[in-house]
Amino acid sequence: MTVETPAAESSKQAFSLQNILGDDHEHLEHPEVQNGQENALAVGWDEEETSRPVAEGFCVECEDQPAEVLCETCEDQFCEVCFSAQHRKGSRKRHTVKPLVSVDKKAQNANGSSNAGTSTMEVDEDEEDDEEEWQGIAPPPKLSVAESTAISLRAQPSIGSKVGDWFVERSKYIPVRLSLTERKYLRLLEAALSVSEYTDKIDTLGFSMSKPKRIVHQIREICAILSGLVLSADYKQGQELFTDRDFAANEEFYQQIFELGRRHKIMNPDKMRTTYGKLIYLLQDSQSPQIQDMLGLKLIKPIKTVHSVLESHSALELLREDIVTVATMEIYSDGRSRRDIQKDIKNKERAIETLASRYERNGLSQESIRQCLYSIGDNHNFLRVNRDPCEKMIDYLKQYFHATKALDSKTSLTIRSGKGGARLSHDHSKQYSYVLQSLTLWREILHDMFHLWYLAESDLLSENVPYRLRDTGQGLNRVQACPKTSRMMHTILNNAQRSVGHWIGSSVIHMGDHNVPNTLMFIDKYTQIYRILLPICHTLSRIQGLTDKPALASYLDDEFGSADNAIREILADFFRHAFDGSGADNFFDAGSCIDGRLTSAWNWCSSIEKKRYYPVFLLTGFVGFDGGW
Repeated sequence: MTVETPAAESSKQAFSLQNILGDDHEHLEHPEVQNGQENALAVGWDEEETSRPVAEGFCVECEDQPAEVLCETCEDQFCEVCFSAQHRKGSRKRHTVKPLVSVDKKAQNANGSSNAGTSTMEVDEDEEDDEEEWQGIAPPPKLSVAESTAISLRAQPSIGSKVGDWFVERSKYIPVRLSLTERKYLRLLEAALSVSEYTDKIDTLGFSMSKPKRIVHQIREICAILSGLVLSADYKQGQELFTDRDFAANEEFYQQIFELGRRHKIMNPDKMRTTYGKLIYLLQDSQSPQIQDMLGLKLIKPIKTVHSVLESHSALELLREDIVTVATMEIYSDGRSRRDIQKDIKNKERAIETLASRYERNGLSQESIRQCLYSIGDNHNFLRVNRDPCEKMIDYLKQYFHATKALDSKTSLTIRSGKGGARLSHDHSKQYSYVLQSLTLWREILHDMFHLWYLAESDLLSENVPYRLRDTGQGLNRVQACPKTSRMMHTILNNAQRSVGHWIGSSVIHMGDHNVPNTLMFIDKYTQIYRILLPICHTLSRIQGLTDKPALASYLDDEFGSADNAIREILADFFRHAFDGSGADNFFDAGSCIDGRLTSAWNWCSSIEKKRYYPVFLLTGFVGFDGGW
């Protein structure tokens, strides 16, 4: 039986459950409207805020970068990256652009101002199909001093050459290698995270307890586990830290522990594959003001980088020393005599000791300097393992295939939509360029991966960029905007487009949507590139060695004609079907977008066992794209 309250009886316009479910909807209004807030914005739970006017002097597209050029046709101001993205093709290519020269940059841009007039392209105005048409890139304009310096910093100085500011800029995003004591704490952190069910209990629906309370409970549980592990590992230190003290009193300790995990993961992307996600989501939740008030502590501190360590002790000049190239070089053993290797080792050790003794000072020990130099060497190793396979595949592409024509059907890279699972249709020359630009883009991304990772964590752990839990088709995921990482990716894409001179396919970068929900997913995607390319390069480099055994040489001759033909067949199939737009869950995803290229490559890897050349992979020691090689 329904009992009406006096308030409901006196006013049929009350905003109550009874009136909502009743028949009289004409006079029903929200309390905020009744209180005179007729102009209040009606923002839904899944809607974004109404756009605000762009601040004067900033780009109208990204809204967070200073405007650098004025499109006189659009009558809008853009930064260079956004202008290039919005005026790549079609009639917009013919728009007149004028640089916005500030007072302090006039001297730098004086030589380049004559080239900032109308930029036209010989592109058909009806060209709208991103996946099928060539997209010309305007020739790069003369660069300012600052831009020229930025580009010159991309080239790693050779041994014995002048280093300038290359190491200074690079070191801003190079984490410091963990010490022995820090590695002990890292093991405790990994142990605590491995038994935690944080994401299972937070990123779900239907719990009786509110989400903020669940978050606080889980964070305190992990901190308690860490405290217990530290106490059991070192009773004396555990007593000093935790006796008669609460979580807030040990804020600095927890910040240090969690920073160790983040730093270790950046330097070793293949580590913490199941625990890093829990760690970063835990820290992401802890950034909420409501959670911080309930916890009474902050868990995040900046990553300890080579630059921050040296800068805090006024020792950045160390990175401008010319012998720093010797002190941080990576020593290879392939095809070299033991004598040459030992000579390089002694030169490197001598350079390290020279720099350590020269810049030692109060608070900066020689061991700390060695750790910084070793960390830069670790970065060189990362580039060799992750970036260099892209260079090798580009070399293979240029060595075995002609840029504009195929000599025969075996060397043709032509693909047709619907044939062999392909989603795209390219002739040989277009597919050659498509593969080349994709590998070039991957190389550029991996070259700046530490910088991208730094920005990705900045986006993930931002207090001002909340996430939304959404079903993306692959379960519940945290969908979050990625302004800093997206900006950097567009800059890298713009550099890659200029380096290849033209662009084929879509240049859409999925980030913060159902394809790539957040920057954690983005980082995870692009740190897998070496898992695809490195085993392939390893196999190709060992095929010629198989001919040393008569039985294997006979197999290669009977099956492929020669070892060289086997290499060509593997490359042709990879360049065709690892870049054919396949691999998406539905027709509308994948394709030729920036992330779809990597999806196609993984799809090719998943079918490697069905290829007729798969035995050749096994003969060279291949065990999988997620194993050792």
